[in-house]
Amino acid sequence: MTSTALPTTDDLRARALRALEHIGVTVPEGDDLQARTPVTGENLFGLRAAGAADTEEAVAAARTAFLTWRTTPAPRRGELVRRLGELLREHKGELADLVTIEAGKIRSEALGEVQEMIDICEFAVGLSRQLYGRTIASERPGHRLAETWHPLGVVGVISAFNFPVAVWSWNTAVALVCGDTVVWKPSELTPLSSLACARLLARAAEETGAPGDVHRLLLGDRAVGEKLVDDPRVALVSATGSTRMGREVGPRVAARFGRTLLELGGNNAAIVAPSADLDLAVQGIVFAAAGTAGQRCTTLRRLIVHRDIADPLLERLTAAYRRLPIGSPFQDTTLVGPLISAEAHTRMGDALARVQAQGGKILVGGNRRLTEQASEAAYVEPVLVRVDEQTDVVREETFAPILYVLTYDTLDEAIALHNDVPQGLSSSIFTRDQQEAEIFLSSAGSDCGIANVNIGTSGAEIGGAFGGEKDTGGGRESGSDAWKSYMRSATNTVNYSSELPLAQGVSFL
Repeated sequence: MTSTALPTTDDLRARALRALEHIGVTVPEGDDLQARTPVTGENLFGLRAAGAADTEEAVAAARTAFLTWRTTPAPRRGELVRRLGELLREHKGELADLVTIEAGKIRSEALGEVQEMIDICEFAVGLSRQLYGRTIASERPGHRLAETWHPLGVVGVISAFNFPVAVWSWNTAVALVCGDTVVWKPSELTPLSSLACARLLARAAEETGAPGDVHRLLLGDRAVGEKLVDDPRVALVSATGSTRMGREVGPRVAARFGRTLLELGGNNAAIVAPSADLDLAVQGIVFAAAGTAGQRCTTLRRLIVHRDIADPLLERLTAAYRRLPIGSPFQDTTLVGPLISAEAHTRMGDALARVQAQGGKILVGGNRRLTEQASEAAYVEPVLVRVDEQTDVVREETFAPILYVLTYDTLDEAIALHNDVPQGLSSSIFTRDQQEAEIFLSSAGSDCGIANVNIGTSGAEIGGAFGGEKDTGGGRESGSDAWKSYMRSATNTVNYSSELPLAQGVSFL
């Protein structure tokens, strides 16, 4: 594994300020919140955070804007999102810079995340002319029965550091065309990216004549998120984060009969069958397990390999892991950037210590790198760990590049291992056997919201709904009919006859 030289914190600070200036952001300087970079592990500068009064004002303004926005024709609402997509194209490089600086993503992944924003804007613009209801056969003569969809209200978006801009766009682009307004509480770890996004959307609103308060940004800590969660004016809380966070958010919103869309933890697995193309499998496994330094919700964390091919596959994977370039995410040759923080490295070390105590064997990786250049940063070698059973630590999600390897003898055994975790986000199988592939995709196979064949667990396209089951929360974002989460339905009955027959043959008067 080679390492690349790191930029200095001063270099990163200057680069961030240039990107913000080009986008038109006025940085709210203060001492409440620190903009920090995992690239060097150091602070860039201080920011002013929102307080209780700011949160109250933002929700009130979004609610007022909703009363106008909900009656704006959906194709007109789509014009706002179309302009946002154009601005994202214009500022793709600057936004990617901010994502790399704040989240540590390698350049290609940061650019890919911004492209994902552009893609969802295109999807949402088309959706603005396709918010279809349905006509239903009525049992009564002279009656029409229909289902219609209507804007829901203010949507509170709480997002995580690992996709600091894409997840916001999934929610916001769709919510806006659905007629909702949005109040966004981003991760405290990525305030600069969120300031840039908010400015671009504000500019799009100015240029298209949309109400300025259709979107409000709130930088702040947990207290800001809690106010969104508890505010009855927030019709839907879309929260992305840990399962622990979801266990707090869900009941609190439900207590006031609000709605939630939860995207929580993943403990994703891939099955590698005897018939698998091992060259293809290695490519898919390495990206899914080591990409984003193992900090995706869809990161591959468990590999379930048929016993007959385990040794040759692990030889290839071990060799591939040893070649992974680790270092500055701005270098084109780098494939593995930093963990988000030293605390994340500590959690990774704790998990490795526990799994070794339970009999696990580290095959490759696990060392910390580049400490001489940036002692506060956390660059680590992705790790392969051979385990004999699915112990408690294997069944947990550790947000780091650890891949646990188990073996199996029968497909039924593999699927049972695959499903025997609390989470249910993403999954895959590598096989050239059609029967195995179909079983895996059937109701007797993967219990996840995403199930793939011959690709890894990461890299979802925006055209399909994204989300998972069990402890992953059950939410669906992005494509397909995920838009229905942001609207309310109404059943309409129209009597165009001169009679008044009652349903179910009831007679009255």
